[in-house]
Amino acid sequence: MIQINYRDPRPIYEQLRDGFRQLILSGVLPPGEKLPSVRELAARLAINPNTIQRAYRELEAEGCICSAPGRGSYVCRTDAAKLARRAELTETLKNAAKELRALGLTDGELAALIKEENEHA
Repeated sequence: MIQINYRDPRPIYEQLRDGFRQLILSGVLPPGEKLPSVRELAARLAINPNTIQRAYRELEAEGCICSAPGRGSYVCRTDAAKLARRAELTETLKNAAKELRALGLTDGELAALIKEENEHA
């Protein structure tokens, strides 16, 4: 399910958050699906439970998961989470495009990059 890459410069909780977010938004983890408990996932990945808890907290703040005390964490309906993530990524793309233009990239080159990425997807 989720893999940790110790060569990745991002903190482990971000890798977990991003991995679960990807699984949720792509539909691999459907709404209502129960996530592994913090203890279970910490044991499986051999990492600190606080790291798992932080990733789950951030996913809950984003609206990707819902926690029920004593019952665990579940995937929420993802419509709002998808819209929020889309807005966040759109803003990131706009900022990257501005910076790339400032570095001399033309609009045609930028469009070619996006087209190239679409062909690899």
